[in-house]
Amino acid sequence: MKDPCIKVCKFQRDICLGCGRSKVEIRAWKKLDKPERRAILAEADMRLLALAATGRRKG
Repeated sequence: MKDPCIKVCKFQRDICLGCGRSKVEIRAWKKLDKPERRAILAEADMRLLALAATGRRKG
């Protein structure tokens, strides 16, 4: 599974505005198995949707 980083790497409240992952999740990414990565991606998508809904995510 490919790393979801899009090289934005700007953080708001410990969440990357580019990929939606937390700093802890980003650091752990390479050590996680596929189900763990899928769960993080699902959470990250929800975070990005929430940021977009509040107008805090650019793009």
